[in-house]
Amino acid sequence: MGGVNMSVMVSSAALNGLDAVKIDVEVDSFPGLHFFNIVGLPDKSVEESKDRLDSAIRNSGFANPKSKNLRIIVNLAPASIKKEGSSFDLPIAVGYLAATLQVKIDPKKARLFAGELSLDGSLRPINGILSMAVLASKMGFYEILVPKLNAKEAALVNDIRVVGVNNLKELVSYLKSEIEIEPEKQTSFHQISSDKQESDYDFANIKGQEGAKRALLVAAAGGHNILMFGPPGSGKTILAKALATILFSSGNYRRRFYPPPRRD
Repeated sequence: MGGVNMSVMVSSAALNGLDAVKIDVEVDSFPGLHFFNIVGLPDKSVEESKDRLDSAIRNSGFANPKSKNLRIIVNLAPASIKKEGSSFDLPIAVGYLAATLQVKIDPKKARLFAGELSLDGSLRPINGILSMAVLASKMGFYEILVPKLNAKEAALVNDIRVVGVNNLKELVSYLKSEIEIEPEKQTSFHQISSDKQESDYDFANIKGQEGAKRALLVAAAGGHNILMFGPPGSGKTILAKALATILFSSGNYRRRFYPPPRRD
């Protein structure tokens, strides 16, 4: 382990508005005094993943970065795109384990990884998984590996195999073919829309705010962005929460995230 000198690349994704863009997580390790650095325009939450990863990897039964004299560099490419959030925890952890020969990634199966790690190695759900699944489908990935609580949402997208995992140890066992994990069953838009829970803030129950409601209706129907500003108590939060109750009735939203299956 002390002589490991290897560079690997793992695929992930970052959000750019409502869309996701592919991010290459490059991990390089080589002998030397312990050093762990993340480059590629990461924000504070991405930089903090170093401490989450160290505990998560150690508590999952693997050799963690601080346990060996290794210098580890993580590059999130392309560097021109700002990286935000905790979704890079999982791909960085997989890249580190592969670079230190603790797991082998099958080059014949293009996989996209996304997920936040807890200190005990379990996976927490993340935001934007739907856009990431759409990206994986469009780019022809074999499968996308996500936290178990995100799997049903990701399975709304056609033509992509979605595997939900509970923790890092389970994921490594899956990558080593020691266990089998059934992919999430495809979920249709009609199923998810009929099963969704009633919101505490129904758009139809908001009184007044006619101008704001009209703007939200136009934005939902046309798939436009929305910027809300105003003094506290003016209704921004309740309008934003109520917006979800009309999004699923918008044909544009449905076509954007749940395209019809391809016909050969």
